[in-house]
Amino acid sequence: MLNNKKIRFMLSAGFAVLAITLIGCEQSPSKAPDKENKKPNVVIFYVDDLGYGDISSYGMTAIKTPNVDALAADGIRFTDAHSSAATCTPSRYSLLTGQFAFRNNAAILPGDAPLIIDHTKPTLPKMMKKAGYKTAVIGKWHLGLGDGYVNWNQDIKPGPIELGFDYSFLMPATGDRVPTVYLENHKVVNLDPNDPITISYENRIGQRPVGTESPELLKQKADLQHSRTIVNGISRIGWMKGGKSAEWVDEDFPYIFTDKAIEFIQSAKDEPFMLYFPFHDIHVPRVPNEMFAGKSGMGARGDAILQMDWMTGRIVDELKKLGLYDNTLIIFSSDNGPVMDDGYADMAEELRGEHEPAGGYSGGKYSAYEAGTRVPMIVTYPNGLIAKGESNALISHIDFYRTLATLTGVTLAKGEAIDSVNVLPALLDKDQPARIEMLEESFTLSLRSNNWKYIMPFIGTTPDWLANKTAIEKGLQKTAQLFDIENDPKEKINLAATNPEIVKRLQQRINSLKAREN
Repeated sequence: MLNNKKIRFMLSAGFAVLAITLIGCEQSPSKAPDKENKKPNVVIFYVDDLGYGDISSYGMTAIKTPNVDALAADGIRFTDAHSSAATCTPSRYSLLTGQFAFRNNAAILPGDAPLIIDHTKPTLPKMMKKAGYKTAVIGKWHLGLGDGYVNWNQDIKPGPIELGFDYSFLMPATGDRVPTVYLENHKVVNLDPNDPITISYENRIGQRPVGTESPELLKQKADLQHSRTIVNGISRIGWMKGGKSAEWVDEDFPYIFTDKAIEFIQSAKDEPFMLYFPFHDIHVPRVPNEMFAGKSGMGARGDAILQMDWMTGRIVDELKKLGLYDNTLIIFSSDNGPVMDDGYADMAEELRGEHEPAGGYSGGKYSAYEAGTRVPMIVTYPNGLIAKGESNALISHIDFYRTLATLTGVTLAKGEAIDSVNVLPALLDKDQPARIEMLEESFTLSLRSNNWKYIMPFIGTTPDWLANKTAIEKGLQKTAQLFDIENDPKEKINLAATNPEIVKRLQQRINSLKAREN
C-alpha cells in the first residue's frame, strides 16, 4: 500500500516520479501538471565557497548554523552531491544551462567580461517561464554582462533579463572586483549621471586610492592582485573611476539582498515562482555586518557563515509567514568547495582551530580532489518529499535543469541541457539512487564512475596565482590518477598504474562526453 506522503506527492501537481536517466539520456516523458493544484515554488540557495564541513548539520562543531540545520532536519541531507566545477563561474554556467562549462570555455571572469551565456539559447529560467513561473535572481552574478564593452552608465544588456529572469538584483561580478555597485535589471542603482562610472582591468584610472599606496585605509590587507581601487576600506581587483553615489557597503549585503528576495517573494506569492539566490558569502572579502562581526570566534570567515545562516533563515521565515513553505522546493548548496586564504589577510586559517572546512576530504576550491566539488546539499519540500533523511545519491548541480523540467512538466527540446540528468526521484526520496557516473571540472577533468574516480593528466602550466595557493592540494598531476573513492575517500592511494584498463575506459568515456553535441 502507498503511504500518505506517497499519495500526496502523486496527487500534488500531478507529477510522476520517473525512471532514473543516466548521463547522456534524453528526458523521459512526464505527465502534465494537474491544473487544479498549484505547482511548487522553487528556491535555490547557492552559497559561495561553502565547504562540505562548514555547517553544523555536516559536522561543524565550532559554531552552529541553526537555520540551515532546520532545513536538513525537515528534508534530505545529501552526502555525495557536487557542484559541477571547483570554481564559481563554471558552476553557475552549468547550473543555468545544463551544459558542461568546457563547452563554452567558461572560466573565472573579470568584472567587465561580456555575458558568457548565449541569451538566444535555452536556459533554466526560460524553461521555468515556459512552465508558468515568475523568475528572479538576487545576489552574486559573475557570469558577465553585455555583449562586449559595458557602458555602466546606460542600460546594460544582455544580462539576466535576456536569459529569462523577470527580475534581477545583482552584484555584477564578485565582491573583490570592481565595479562595486548594484545592478537592478538593466541599470546601476543610485548612479549619478554627473559622476559616470569607468572600469579598467588593465590600467589605473581615476583618483581613488589604491591598496598598495594607502594601506592605512584598509580594513584588511590584501595580496597584490586584490590591491587596486579601495572602496569601503577594501582594495579590489581592477580600477574604478566615478560612481561614488552608487557604491555598495559590504556590511549591508545581508540586509540588501534578503530584503530584495523577500520583496520578490511577496510580489510573486500568488503564482508559482523560482528564486535563484546566489550568496556573496562566504567569498572574499569577508566583511560581515556588525550583527555577526566577532561572534564566531573564528574570524571573518566564521562570522560570514553565521551571516549566511541568518540570511537563509530570514527568507525561509518569509515563506512560512506567507504560507508558502510547504509547497516550496528548496535546494541549498554551494558553488564549489572551501578556501581559507583567497587574497585577503582575514585570519581565516589562523583562527579556524580544529575545524575542517572540507569535512575531511582532500583539496578545496580550485582542486580536482573531492573537496573541490563535494559540497553540502539539502532539499526540502514538505508537500512532495516521500522520505526525508540522509541520502548518498550521486548528484551534480548540472542536474537541476532537467530535474526541474520534469518537476514542472516541461519537455526539453533536442540539444537543450544536454549534460543534465533527471534526478527528481532522489530529490524527493532519500532511498532513491541518482547517477552512476559524473563529470567534474577543475583545471582538468575528472570522472566518477561507481566507486572509481579518475583525474585526467593536467596539460599546461599552473597559473601563478593558483600555484601560490600552497595550502590547497590541487590534484593537478602530469600523470593519470585513479582512486577507489569508496574505500579511499581522501584520495591518497593512486591506483592508475595497476589498473590501466580502467584508466583507458574512463578516459574514453570523457572523450565521448566531450564529443557530444546533442
